[in-house]
Amino acid sequence: MSRKKCWRGTPSKQRANRNQKSKHQKSKRSSPATNGESLLALQKQFLPDDHIFAQVKFHGNTSWAPISFVWQALYWSWSGEPNVTDAFDDAAKWSERVSDDKPLSTYQGFMGAMVRWTDTFIPLLWTILQSRMKEWGGKFWKVNGWVPIAFDGSRSTAPRTKANEKAFCAPNYGAGKTAKYRKKKSKGMRRKMNQRNKPQPQTPQAWITLLWHMGLRMPWSWRLGPSNSSERAHVMELVATGKFPKNTLFCGDAGFVGYPLWSAILHSGADFLVRVGANVNLLSEYVNFERQKNGLVLCWPKAMQQSQQPPLPLRLVRVYIGKTKVWLLTSVLEKSELSVKQMRKLYKMRWGIEVEFRGLKQTLDCGKLCCRNEQRLLAELHWSILGMAVAELLALKVQLSKKRAKPPRDERPPTLRDEPTPEKRSLAQTIRVFRNCLHDLHVAPPPSENLTAQLRTAITDSYDRTGSKKSRYHRPNPDKKPLGDPTIRKLTPTEKQQLKNTEKIAA
Repeated sequence: MSRKKCWRGTPSKQRANRNQKSKHQKSKRSSPATNGESLLALQKQFLPDDHIFAQVKFHGNTSWAPISFVWQALYWSWSGEPNVTDAFDDAAKWSERVSDDKPLSTYQGFMGAMVRWTDTFIPLLWTILQSRMKEWGGKFWKVNGWVPIAFDGSRSTAPRTKANEKAFCAPNYGAGKTAKYRKKKSKGMRRKMNQRNKPQPQTPQAWITLLWHMGLRMPWSWRLGPSNSSERAHVMELVATGKFPKNTLFCGDAGFVGYPLWSAILHSGADFLVRVGANVNLLSEYVNFERQKNGLVLCWPKAMQQSQQPPLPLRLVRVYIGKTKVWLLTSVLEKSELSVKQMRKLYKMRWGIEVEFRGLKQTLDCGKLCCRNEQRLLAELHWSILGMAVAELLALKVQLSKKRAKPPRDERPPTLRDEPTPEKRSLAQTIRVFRNCLHDLHVAPPPSENLTAQLRTAITDSYDRTGSKKSRYHRPNPDKKPLGDPTIRKLTPTEKQQLKNTEKIAA
């Protein structure tokens, strides 16, 4: 009787413990995650483990994990501190709080590791970055069936130290044709009374050549060098050493012309779309361009003819962007694969790479770099570009996620009513969200204010501007000449015969 009464009247101790445990788990799950936990979850989606470093051989005394070093370097690039030492203090503190790993605790040790391992880690991280772009990009991975990648170059100023001047300044500065022409234009500046206005020696500058995904609007890969670097040579190196998906279309401005560059792109299995002008000479079967069938032309310089190199068959199209007449040259010969309307659209999208450079220099404050040693300065620039790319990629992941709950349209704020696109993503807002998160890692905000929710709203403003954003005080450049029209010359009988011989050899 007592046993039955005890069994029916009160639950067993095991059942009570089980209920208490389940209640504790439910309360633990329902409690909002801290900023540190949300950031760590995003980090694991981008770089879940250190398998990409499996083939890297480290010194036996290395006490830090490579994945911890990577995130410490990215935190260092995200910090808004103007001094690199203060940014390092923030990065070391944030690394320890987010992942409980032992970060590099001294600035000199951290910079030594940056100099030693940047050239090894950056190409490995490019593979992760590019695979995540394809995985998370969705319909923006391709534009009209193409994977569009723009290329362009820019410079960042370096401190004027002996090491930086030796590494980044051009040795023949002031002796070129352009410099001599400018001296003739500024004779008044060389008078004795105007010696106080004498221009200063060249400032050290680091050259950045960037490959940029036009659909997702974020860096793909890059190459750094001194101020007198050749951006065309950088692009050729990146194309030769990189791995690009099928149907890649490179897009460039009028500076990226020439048989060597275009043939290197075609040999890699990709195609290109570039703007051309009077700096390009082309061949055709007709004298008048309007009579050419589908705008087909040949790029076949004299030097290539003498070395028995085959010509490059291309397609030349004239379009208007605004009121400006633009000549576009592409290696895609069929209009069905790349129409004139699509060419115009893709070339207009290329302008986004200029905005990306502005974000790097202004938002991440890399217009003037801080390190006074050339090796440290290049490492600083490498990780700043990678930090910008990772921040944009994580924001893209959140904004394009299909798992987010959508409230009724009338209750949504104006910034969330439209479908999110990479074009609306704001780099300044994204970096601000990550900085606020890192400064309050132990705070557990409500779901409507957590890291994911803030990244969803990190987009540009949606109001219509009534005035121009052009500077009122922008001085015109008298040395800048119109781009002009490409020169199209008719094939000579000798060149026609040589072309037939080349086609027979190829067949």
